[in-house]
Amino acid sequence: MSQPRGYFVPQPSHWMIFGSAALLCMGAGAASWFNGWDTGLYVLFVGLAVLMFMMFHWFGDVIGESEGGNYGNWEDVSFRWGMGWFIFSEIMFFGAFFGALFYARVLAVPDLGSLEQRLLWPEFAGQWPTSGPLPVDPFTPMSAWGIPAINTLLLLFSGVTITIAHIALKEDDRGKLKLFMFFTIALGLLFLGLQVYEYSHAYSDLNLRLTTGIYGSTFFMLTGFHGFHVTVGATMLIVILIRCMKGHFTHDRHFAFEAVAWYWHFVDVVWLGVFVTVYWL
Repeated sequence: MSQPRGYFVPQPSHWMIFGSAALLCMGAGAASWFNGWDTGLYVLFVGLAVLMFMMFHWFGDVIGESEGGNYGNWEDVSFRWGMGWFIFSEIMFFGAFFGALFYARVLAVPDLGSLEQRLLWPEFAGQWPTSGPLPVDPFTPMSAWGIPAINTLLLLFSGVTITIAHIALKEDDRGKLKLFMFFTIALGLLFLGLQVYEYSHAYSDLNLRLTTGIYGSTFFMLTGFHGFHVTVGATMLIVILIRCMKGHFTHDRHFAFEAVAWYWHFVDVVWLGVFVTVYWL
């Protein structure tokens, strides 16, 4: 594939308008739904559907430009910087939730359980896990051993399988590439299935809910957003597997694969932090 001269500038695109309309519907629909307007839920789903439509076609255009030989070294550098900054923004996103958990456990809860504050809440011990000083229904904290430990092993193994798939791509071993991409996707989907079961168990058996004070809110926000990122990552892996089956990528030019691998390794590392701080400690 010959390298294009200069930097490729695509034709003007209309997909950004679709994206803006989708985000407007999603934001307005969610806000309306949260404030008691039931129709807002349907507006939210319409926005989500438009967003999926936009992503499918816009990403398809980018794939077509890539396979058409329009991208060279300059575009490759831009894509790498863009993906790097995107992952950095994701680090900051999760950093905010880890920071909230740290503040609650190390500062707020001990302070609320101090001698001075016991005048207001005499029965509050100030120990973690806790729902806070206000009374809520009794709940059982989630244990680290069981599904969370199994899910940790699944994601660690998935990091190994996608690395093997990457090595196979560099060696131009397409059969091994597709096999270990399939293993990676299967491990990610199994992780999500077990997390759905864990949430059902938390609600039905442990009385652990999003409304269970500070413990419930931090637990579900961190694990829930991580599960969402696993879902996004698994979707990206499926797209990459389909592209591999279509014969896309070469042993020396395959940044789309590398970008998804970076993202998946990021998801693995975040889960280790979640497992240690949310489940284990």
